[in-house]
Amino acid sequence: MRLDVPPAGTRPTSDRVRESLFGALESTGLLDGTVVVDLYAGSGALGLEALSRGASHCDLVEKGQKAAQIVRRNAARVEKASGAVARTHQTSVQPFLRASQRTYDLAFVDPPYDLDGSVLADDLRALAPLLAPDAIVIVERATRSGEPDWQSAGLVALRAKGYGDTTLWWGEPPQDA
Repeated sequence: MRLDVPPAGTRPTSDRVRESLFGALESTGLLDGTVVVDLYAGSGALGLEALSRGASHCDLVEKGQKAAQIVRRNAARVEKASGAVARTHQTSVQPFLRASQRTYDLAFVDPPYDLDGSVLADDLRALAPLLAPDAIVIVERATRSGEPDWQSAGLVALRAKGYGDTTLWWGEPPQDA
């Protein structure tokens, strides 16, 4: 399904990156019945794709008014086609995470490329207590921005995969030995 994209202020995940990401997620079986959060949702493509592949719920977080309107429209289109329901939250990431009562199995964190690394670290710290023990966090950033500060968030790096100037970094809560 073709989704609308905000005209400015967002950086949509390329089809190539999205296809690779969801191929990897499907191979883990992680999408079936999971609860997803898509922070810095942009068009909502990542969270809505997770819903279309079996996730049970998705919170789409986007502070930009125009982008949030597009996210709502895209979510309504996906709901009409598949019955999968997503909630759009027009707010900044930090207030959303502080107020959330959900436990997430999968988190997409796709901030603007110019977001400072310390702000990303703060977001990951706020997200960490909301994660299920076997959750996966996927951060998409410019390769030049470097790996997220997993350790300060109490998370552990899993892997990274580069796609030109974009890298997907995977992390998780620490696993008890």
